[in-house]
Amino acid sequence: QLELVESGGGLVQPGGSLRLSCAASGFTLNDYAIGWFRQAPGKEREGVSCISSSDSRTYYADSVKGRFTISRDNAKNTVFLQMNSLKHEDTAAYYCAADRRYMGLSPQAMCIMTLFGSWGQGTQVTVSS
Repeated sequence: QLELVESGGGLVQPGGSLRLSCAASGFTLNDYAIGWFRQAPGKEREGVSCISSSDSRTYYADSVKGRFTISRDNAKNTVFLQMNSLKHEDTAAYYCAADRRYMGLSPQAMCIMTLFGSWGQGTQVTVSS
């Protein structure tokens, strides 16, 4: 059974950093495109960053570009989201997602259209002083 488990969220002051992890079981993450999404109360879900499976092309939303970095550790079957220079507006529940049905699409397209079929339960990130 395919499962994704996020971890690494928490409370951090503005300007601080967190690293989120998305650990997969039941499948090999390297065969899947992976996305990180977030949703704040009262707001729509936003595609934060996505990475393709074949060539690890990446996409970042403008709101996080230059501050967040998505990466894979194939040996650990885990994808990370390094978040630096965190802002109040980064506060949200963060979810990772996986899919391998759209191999020809760019990570940008997958992020914007939320083309992911498997989702984790999420981890909360709160940026507050």
